[in-house]
Amino acid sequence: METVALIMVMLLVGLLLGFVGAGGSGFMIAVLTVGFGYPIHVAMGTAIAAMMFTSLSGMLSQLRQQNTDIATGILVGITGALGSWVGSGIAFTIPESAMKWCTSGMLVLSGLALWLKLSMSSRDKEGQNPIHSPARRRITAVCVGLTVGVLTGTFGIGSTPFIQLGLMLLLGLSMRRAAGTSMLVILFVAAAGAVGYFQAGSLNVPLLFTVLAGSMTGSYIGARFTKRAPAALLKTGMVATPIAAAFLLLL
Repeated sequence: METVALIMVMLLVGLLLGFVGAGGSGFMIAVLTVGFGYPIHVAMGTAIAAMMFTSLSGMLSQLRQQNTDIATGILVGITGALGSWVGSGIAFTIPESAMKWCTSGMLVLSGLALWLKLSMSSRDKEGQNPIHSPARRRITAVCVGLTVGVLTGTFGIGSTPFIQLGLMLLLGLSMRRAAGTSMLVILFVAAAGAVGYFQAGSLNVPLLFTVLAGSMTGSYIGARFTKRAPAALLKTGMVATPIAAAFLLLL
């Protein structure tokens, strides 16, 4: 009975996330801990693993549309994977009571980062603030990857806004290319984080597939309504979703 209830709740979560185009790992963590009583580290491991599956379809779509800087994505993704695996180890040094506050704080920052990204929506040209030195560009990409990877592994959040801002502000990608490239980065980061949580015994595989059954179905349906919604509503929803998840997690 609990499995059916979880699938239905995740279906509703998926509808919201698909509609606003959010990854939703923070919302999943909040629902699993507050609504169904799972330990927060198990919820984090499950959310990161779910993010790996949900980002795969997005990555393939972005590749087909040629929105991906493959070389940059692979470099940031590989270093991000290392950071995520290390971060998953750091997560277990933080007590559950403190982890709720830490993850909530990162979700609020994620919402603010999304607001900053959306405020830069007029910028859609490649090569603004470019790094001309190949060596410096590689070092910058490694730093971006390690930073977002550690954030993802430690706090269980998707870090998508931070990835995209890093790609835009530090590596000079346009918003379109940053959005496409971030899907490739997330795939690496989520996979490594999931491995770290699995090694620590905090990835519940049956729970993962239950979450995916509801969330992926809901996300597919919700995405069909995105084009029909006013832009202002979508922007508000994108920023409000992680912040709402932060407050839900602290209930």
